[in-house]
Amino acid sequence: MRSFASVAIAGVAIGVALCAGVVAMQEPLAGDAWPMFRGSSALGGVAATQLPTVLRLRWTYQAKDSIESSAAIAEGTVFVGSMDGVLSALDLATGRLRWQYDAKGPLQESSPSVHNGMVFVGDLNGVLHGVDASTGKVRWTFKTDGEIRSSPIPVGDRIYVGSYDQHLYCLSATTGALVWKFATEGPVHGTPAVEKGVVYISGCDETFRAIDTVTGKQLYALRLGAYTGASAAVREGRAFVGTFGNEVLGIDLTRHVVRWTYRHPTRSFPFYSSAALTANRVILGGRDKLVHCLDSATGKAAWTFLTRARVESSPLVVGNRVFVGSNDGVLYELALASGKKSWEFTAGAPLSASPAAAQGALIIGSQDGVLYCFGS
Repeated sequence: MRSFASVAIAGVAIGVALCAGVVAMQEPLAGDAWPMFRGSSALGGVAATQLPTVLRLRWTYQAKDSIESSAAIAEGTVFVGSMDGVLSALDLATGRLRWQYDAKGPLQESSPSVHNGMVFVGDLNGVLHGVDASTGKVRWTFKTDGEIRSSPIPVGDRIYVGSYDQHLYCLSATTGALVWKFATEGPVHGTPAVEKGVVYISGCDETFRAIDTVTGKQLYALRLGAYTGASAAVREGRAFVGTFGNEVLGIDLTRHVVRWTYRHPTRSFPFYSSAALTANRVILGGRDKLVHCLDSATGKAAWTFLTRARVESSPLVVGNRVFVGSNDGVLYELALASGKKSWEFTAGAPLSASPAAAQGALIIGSQDGVLYCFGS
């Protein structure tokens, strides 16, 4: 089994080759669920649930291989993929296995999404799977010509997902039929954000693109100055994404310009983690071992928190609390206002996966294949 870091570096190498104050509470998500990567199609990384003040380990589940993607949580069920190619459905209350689906290809960074009674996930063989959420039986598959590390995002009867074959795909969620595909100039590694009829992607071609959800036509594009492994998060007319040029960019989606650029004054490392967004904060991890919290209006640092290894996990915000894993094997809880650590849990293996939370529970997987559920 390869480590997340080695696979990520390999993915980047492929990409390079092909590319040659007081913090305001933010609006909650609709419904207490975590149906997709980062919780919603805008990829904001904020959960609507309420977690107990003191988190306790509720249960663990041992997969047969590494878990490196975020779980989905919906209607009392947890859906999670692992590198042995198995998509598992577990009871949220007990951790009891309900069903398993064999994708026959490694499920790595593509996080499952749940929508209208189906679960969608991509594998490293380039196949997107549409699976019945109740039974685990396949309904359809769609084959691309490259690895799928991007997480599928469902909106209405459409699924949006990127592939290493350098295309963004739009498929029918019901049948898996191709609606349109858009050609970029490099692997589409990150997950597309979808908001108000526009799909936003950033990737190995060093370009941020806005694409019409209906026609698949590009509306505009911005050069980023570096390729990205992270996904762009969108909120209130702005997008935020970290790059392998060691920068975080704040993008104005109305004026189509980069509004600000953040670079740590002394530590120059790539950003692989996708951002969590509140009304006035942008929180993301860096390969400099830091969790960075920035002012969303100016890009100035509000605080940083130092872990003992790379932070490739994408932070989760629940109320005034930030949860994030680190490759040091620790799940951290930080105060949103100050970045002060209030709790930690040592998993013992790297936590490159991103935490998910819904229905009073927090879920995260580790590279030794253990899925952890915390609650009351």
